[in-house]
Amino acid sequence: MMKFKSKRFGIRFGFGKRINNKGTQQDQPQKVFGNNNNNSSCSNYDIKWELRPGGMLVQKRQESLGEDLISIRVSTFSHFYDLSIEATSTFGELKMVISLLTGLEPKQQRLLFKGKEREDGEYLHMVGVGDKDKVLLLEDPAFKEKKLLDLNNISTSCPTIIV
Repeated sequence: MMKFKSKRFGIRFGFGKRINNKGTQQDQPQKVFGNNNNNSSCSNYDIKWELRPGGMLVQKRQESLGEDLISIRVSTFSHFYDLSIEATSTFGELKMVISLLTGLEPKQQRLLFKGKEREDGEYLHMVGVGDKDKVLLLEDPAFKEKKLLDLNNISTSCPTIIV
């Protein structure tokens, strides 16, 4: 193996002895990866490995049991609600939780995140909703207009009786 040496910084690329700026030699410490007994600041836990069916050795995934809760602030023009929900939930599931708080049915809600209306099937973590993010809640204008028309029809359909 060919070893390259930088005289200016005293760096030697390769294994073995290191020459510092004063010209003296020092032993270069060997780094051992994996399960080592000395307390190093780089790893606070042991890395677990698994062998995949194709023969590839990969780091084992950490399995979470639904403990990835994020706090979201849902705000309307006059109110705001702080709630916690799993990061892997959909916007449809978020609408169900909001309906319990506000009384608006999920069909009547429009959720905006980062300036775009989000569909019910989109996942929060895939869109980029993180901890302590803000989601804007709007009432659907079609339902708002329908509600106003229903109120007008009720008031005009009842005849007034004068005695």
